[in-house]
Amino acid sequence: IRQHQEIHVVMGNEACDLDSTVSALALAYFLAQTSPAPKAAFVPVLNIPRADFALRTETTFLLRDRGIPAASLIFRDEIDLGGLHHAGLLSLTLVDHHVLPGADAALEEAVVEVLDHRPLERDRGPPCQVTVEPVGSCATLVTERILQGPPGVLDRTTAALLHGTILLDCINLSPAAGKVTPRDVACVSLLEERFPELPARDAVFGALQAAKFDVTGLTTEQMLRKDLKVISSDEVVVAISGIFEDLETFLLRPGLLQDLEAFCQGRGYAGLVAMTVSFDEHYEPTRKLAVYSRQEPLRSTLCQALEEATTPSLLLQLLPSPWPSLAAYAQGNTVATRKKVLPILRAAL
Repeated sequence: IRQHQEIHVVMGNEACDLDSTVSALALAYFLAQTSPAPKAAFVPVLNIPRADFALRTETTFLLRDRGIPAASLIFRDEIDLGGLHHAGLLSLTLVDHHVLPGADAALEEAVVEVLDHRPLERDRGPPCQVTVEPVGSCATLVTERILQGPPGVLDRTTAALLHGTILLDCINLSPAAGKVTPRDVACVSLLEERFPELPARDAVFGALQAAKFDVTGLTTEQMLRKDLKVISSDEVVVAISGIFEDLETFLLRPGLLQDLEAFCQGRGYAGLVAMTVSFDEHYEPTRKLAVYSRQEPLRSTLCQALEEATTPSLLLQLLPSPWPSLAAYAQGNTVATRKKVLPILRAAL
């Protein structure tokens, strides 16, 4: 700010999963390499505090595997986006999301480009460039963008990051998981064609999946924070956590009810939806849901919205719950990921 240096930040969503991280790193790198005489410095920002990085186990694994030290990354608590914007020095490209959370609403004016793969929730007029396509991984859109650019920009490290991310996001390109599209498959094939030394798909996916589902030693609070999204209305804020173990196992954690209460109270959440996922050896997912709130009206509202949803229908079956403040469900529609459940919950609020 003191030197009046313009900064172009490329930033993923606040869950900061592997897709958000790699999309931000790869696109910022591409823009830095290809922008003619840029005034701005291109900076990828990981949208979490540095202290939370250790919880993103699949991301720490892949970056370490590819020789990218955590010391060379920039986290959200290490850059003053508000100050840069206030000084008129910030341009912002959003990857893997296109609506900033309420706390960042002031930064909306700085957004110059969006690259996302979830349904469009709000329109942006020009001059903002918007690419929103229903592919399995935002990294697919970044790969397409890089492959359309000058040859030679894509290097082995970037290719390996994008390749691993698309495979993890699209469950090893398995149609049964309901996430993959022909464009994801095409990008993985193109990356492998350009870089034949990339490791085999099964090996890449297996290692990343094992790292993602490794919750050994995590406290309940860390598990809830590991893959967290937040939605809000004028009155209430609700957390939606992706949990990487079976719901029954999760519900048996010692002191779970007190931990859920402390987590919500400490962060000002009126309720929490935990979406658990586990996979069998054929990459077929089992999905379950828990809705927790001490406020009965809110819990009922959320449960009713999920039970009665039609776009998509979740095919929920009530499961026994150890506590009245928590409702548990098996989810028959296993291709309805959190991306598809979030709009249902938003509409309910």
